[in-house]
Amino acid sequence: MLTLVILFFAFAFCGRLIGFAFKATWNIANFFLFVVFLPAMLVIAIIGGLISLAWPILIIAGIVLIVKNCTRCA
Repeated sequence: MLTLVILFFAFAFCGRLIGFAFKATWNIANFFLFVVFLPAMLVIAIIGGLISLAWPILIIAGIVLIVKNCTRCA
């Protein structure tokens, strides 16, 4: 019986660690996507002469940022 209790708590602990790992991975991926990849993509698009592609991406990213900041304040 004690073994079953220990197994239950071990699985509960590992489940929380796995959930934490997924949340950490998601946050790191979001950081690299929006802080590293998006500006690099916009700079490369502007250098490559694709300003018509870079402007809509920049406008959409700006709108998302404004909406995200406004919903956090409220």
